[in-house]
Amino acid sequence: MIAIIPARGGSKRIPRKNARLMNGHPLLAWAIDVCLESGAFDRVIVSTDDDEIAAIARSGGAEVPFKRPESLADDVTPTVDVIAHAVSWLVDAGATVDLACCVYPACILVNARDITGARDLLLSQPDAAYSATVARYPYPVQRALRMTAGSRLSFAQPEYADHRTQDLEPLWHDAGQFYWGRGAAWLDRLPILPNAVGFAVDPNRVVDIDTEEDWARAELLHRLVLGERGGSAATLG
Repeated sequence: MIAIIPARGGSKRIPRKNARLMNGHPLLAWAIDVCLESGAFDRVIVSTDDDEIAAIARSGGAEVPFKRPESLADDVTPTVDVIAHAVSWLVDAGATVDLACCVYPACILVNARDITGARDLLLSQPDAAYSATVARYPYPVQRALRMTAGSRLSFAQPEYADHRTQDLEPLWHDAGQFYWGRGAAWLDRLPILPNAVGFAVDPNRVVDIDTEEDWARAELLHRLVLGERGGSAATLG
């Protein structure tokens, strides 16, 4: 089983995001750390186009056996294509890839139990191609509002206006942390959603880091997680 962490150098909204220090260590280093801590992987590999990020990866205990092509390192390249390239490279090099897990560098609040739990869920459902972390929406989206000119409000789905919130179906969103997938699914570039089973995670441990405000919030939450674990800067599991 192989972890593949996609970490390109050309982050635009937060420049050099994957190499930037988060609570004293490069953001990428935390993702490597939780992969190693989980014990779920035979190899932890970073796919990057960037020499500095490659050096960070190696110093953190990951492998960088290839350099990602520039054609797969822009901000519109689908994740599936990046992982398919890595799996294909590994297979061509003689590796057997039954399962590969795409782990995003910004998954700093993930713990080792999430990784092994999502793996076990996929293994328990042989007809599924992937498993993905999902979080429950905190409020029923069926009662979402639109705001029009003059700040006037209207229901986006008026048919649910009179429903009690507790009677509405819970809905979920992709947590964007990691995806376990079968090697063949990655190679076939099968879309992750809706071809995945969902592994529910605590919404309080789901963060997107796309702006400076996101970064500040994530760093604070991450510091709290470290504090709960006795201040260790080495283990999130």
